Amino acid sequence: MNRIASFGLVAALSAGPLLAGQPAAEKEVWSLEDSYWKYVQANDLEGYRTLWHEDFLGWPLSSPEPVHKAHITDWITAHTSSGETLRSYSLERLEAQATANYVTVTYRVRLNWVDKAGVEKPGSLRVIHTWLGSVGHKWQIISGMAAAPNAQGH
Repeated sequence: MNRIASFGLVAALSAGPLLAGQPAAEKEVWSLEDSYWKYVQANDLEGYRTLWHEDFLGWPLSSPEPVHKAHITDWITAHTSSGETLRSYSLERLEAQATANYVTVTYRVRLNWVDKAGVEKPGSLRVIHTWLGSVGHKWQIISGMAAAPNAQGH
């Protein structure tokens, strides 16, 4: 085997999620979605930011315009600055699709915020995130959008 071919083989074998089996990649990304909501619940903005790619572009429900990574915590701080904390959440996993080094997941999340007076504020969202895998098995959100539930509450 020549040097170029052997380098290509080593590079391919170390490509991380690029060669990961689709079910394994999807499972890893679903685990990261769980981490996402644990960070929100703990108000761990630094941990939360680690999940986002530097080139992220998305459209959170809380924003009238698309945002980049610099503004991905704005929706959390809007809640916490008014004295709200995320008491509980549950994810309803809908679909996942792995393609090359991307995994897109869709789900509904039911949220239960509580204000400083102890008043509960339930809500829900529909979410789509596309995660980009890089060498070293690091997945980060490259794109996403959140939407209000439809008329039937789904």
